[in-house]
Amino acid sequence: MLRADNLSFAYPGQALPYQFSFEALPGEVTAISGTSGSGKSTLLDLIAGFLQPQGGRLVLDEANLSPLPPENRPVSLLLQSDNLFDHLSARQNVELGLPREIAAASRRALVETALKDVGLSALVDQSASTLSGGQKQRVALARTLLRDRPILLLDEPFSALDDETRLTIRDLVGALTRAQGWHTILVSHHADDVAALAARHYRLVDGSLRLEETPAKP
Repeated sequence: MLRADNLSFAYPGQALPYQFSFEALPGEVTAISGTSGSGKSTLLDLIAGFLQPQGGRLVLDEANLSPLPPENRPVSLLLQSDNLFDHLSARQNVELGLPREIAAASRRALVETALKDVGLSALVDQSASTLSGGQKQRVALARTLLRDRPILLLDEPFSALDDETRLTIRDLVGALTRAQGWHTILVSHHADDVAALAARHYRLVDGSLRLEETPAKP
C-alpha cells in the first residue's frame, strides 16, 4: 500500500499549508480531482520527490519514501506536457524509459511492444517533431508505462487524445495497473475517466484530500 500521512507543504507566503493524507492500493487506480490551483500538481511533486514535505510521511509498504531523492524513488511520472526530445524518433524516446543494462535485442522488442500497445506501430522511426500532439502524448505514455515502477503518476494523461483513442488508452492503463500491481495515481478533471478507472477518488478541497464515494464498477 502507498500511504501519505499528513504530508504537509507550503509555498512562501502561503497562509495555510497543504495537508495530504490518502491511501492507494496496489493494482488499483486512485483518482485525484479538484479545481485549478487546488494543489494537485503539488501532491504529485511531493510523491515524485521534486518537492520535500515540511511534515508527515510518504510510505510504500512500510518504507518511508520521504527522504529519498527523485531518482531513487520507485515512481514513474507522466506530466501534461509530453517532454519528448523532438530530434529523436518515437522509438528512441520510448527507449529512454528502459534501464541501460537491458540487451539491445530485448530493448528493441520491449519498445516495439509498448508502441504497439498505444497504437503507434507504424510510427516507430518517425521523428517526434513530426508527430501530432496526441501521438506525442501516446509516445510519452508508452515510455512511462515501460518503466514499470510500483508507483505510476498520471497528470491528465488523456487530455490530448481523440475520443476513440482515449477509450483505448484508458483501458490499457487500467489493465496494466491491475496486471502489474501498480499504485496508479490519476489526476484528472474528467468525470468519465475517474468513473471508468478509479477504485477510490479523492477531491482536493481547501488544501486537503476528501474521500469521495466511488460508484461500483459494472
